[in-house]
Amino acid sequence: MTSEVSHVQITGGGGKTKNTVKLNPKDPNWEAPACWYEPKTTPKELKEKIESAKPKKRKPEKKKDSGTIFDDLEESNQKAVDGLQNQVVNLYENYYQTDKYEDYNIDQQGKGMFWEGVRNPNRADDPEADACSEHAIWVPNGKPPKSMPLAVSPKILAEYAYEELPIPGTDISMNPEDKQTVNLDTWVWLDKGKFKPVDVTASLDLEDGTHLSATTTAKPTSLTLEPGTDDAKTYPGSGKCVVKNGQLGEEYSAGKKDETPPCGIRYLRASGQNGSYPLKATLTWDISWKGSDGTSGDLPSGSFSTTENVTVKEIQSIVRD
Repeated sequence: MTSEVSHVQITGGGGKTKNTVKLNPKDPNWEAPACWYEPKTTPKELKEKIESAKPKKRKPEKKKDSGTIFDDLEESNQKAVDGLQNQVVNLYENYYQTDKYEDYNIDQQGKGMFWEGVRNPNRADDPEADACSEHAIWVPNGKPPKSMPLAVSPKILAEYAYEELPIPGTDISMNPEDKQTVNLDTWVWLDKGKFKPVDVTASLDLEDGTHLSATTTAKPTSLTLEPGTDDAKTYPGSGKCVVKNGQLGEEYSAGKKDETPPCGIRYLRASGQNGSYPLKATLTWDISWKGSDGTSGDLPSGSFSTTENVTVKEIQSIVRD
């Protein structure tokens, strides 16, 4: 009985938009949890939930000497409805293990909650989310179940927030901006105003005073250029541009025409008539998190790539005697 509704809220980072992208974790086997357990139901809420699901008690009707076929059909339908309601009640009672508690644990109202499995909204249809479909567990306030590996924690919140980071697509700036020229350096950089650290906070706040949160931060750290041809030279030679003075690459200006770009490409051969080279730019982001309880750590770095078709022309020179 994993629920698809979680009390966890995401804030900060300006919010995800259609222009944001999802990072590809460096570790291909890493994924945010498909589900987790969190405080969901108080004893009072549980009692109301189960009692309201039970069939309504009706006064026994006096037996009629003769009934119509419609009377028999109505009685049959009511019995079917009662049967379905009893099945729902049985599911609830089994999931919450009500046989372990007296009167739904009402005497503990305000002293704890039933923790239930919830699905990561981003993986709601993932079969792995069924890992949190076991029984709900009663947990006293301030005593999270250490024996439950998927009990909500700052780390789990941080991992969930990873997928909610508003990462901009890797959109590079170049000079020359349009067609490139053989043996002429092309400067490459990222817009400093757009490509900067971003963060989001995943938090769980309940009326009983429960508060857990984690802030996950992504910082752009390197831009890797792949020219799309062996007939090219990258700056630096590895093709991996790192952050310097808070920026990836350096914006070109007229006074730098005789300088070597700290991040860029020099194409050595024209792309041919009506042809182009697929320039691939991969931006890597380092991910870290900090929890409300003082815990912190790193998550797998992530990257996002974009490919731009670049046309390279060759300027013909005429030598006269």
